Amino acid sequence: MRLRVLCAASLLLVALPAPASASPGLWELTDLAAQRVQIADKVAAAKFGTPSPIDDPVREQQILDSVAAKAPGLGLDPAGVVRFFRDQIEANKVVQRGLYARWTEHPGTRPPGRPDLGTEVRPVIDRLNTGLLAELAETRAARARRSCDVRLAVTVRLTDARRGLDRLHSGALSEAVRSACSRS
Repeated sequence: MRLRVLCAASLLLVALPAPASASPGLWELTDLAAQRVQIADKVAAAKFGTPSPIDDPVREQQILDSVAAKAPGLGLDPAGVVRFFRDQIEANKVVQRGLYARWTEHPGTRPPGRPDLGTEVRPVIDRLNTGLLAELAETRAARARRSCDVRLAVTVRLTDARRGLDRLHSGALSEAVRSACSRS
């Protein structure tokens, strides 16, 4: 059983062991994507009520440039990796926008504290990105199979259930992995 624990200040994310019915080649990739979707809550909490916008083109480009530069060394196509990570970023923004709407409509649901984006949240995102990049390389064969889309859909549903994702996060997870089977 592979167990990965990522910790940053008060944030603890735990990778769950794969259920027997999950696609072994895609479970870790999907679980890491789910963790990245869940970290969007902390990003939103850090930015909500501040001048910091949800869209951060400079940070987004830094991430995309970084993963594109690392892709060839892992035997991955940089364009495919950028596409996958763009999906991660967009999924994160879907969650942030959804939470902003929820917190605006129901102020009592706002988070009590504001995590520090630079010291608490971004290091976790960076570690998740590193793990996702490694899993893209590790799952190259599984993602190239014709059955990838079906296997990924099953694994996403299982991940969703195991992590107890709500509708907002579940939809974001589907978006986060939509290009995983693009054979790159």
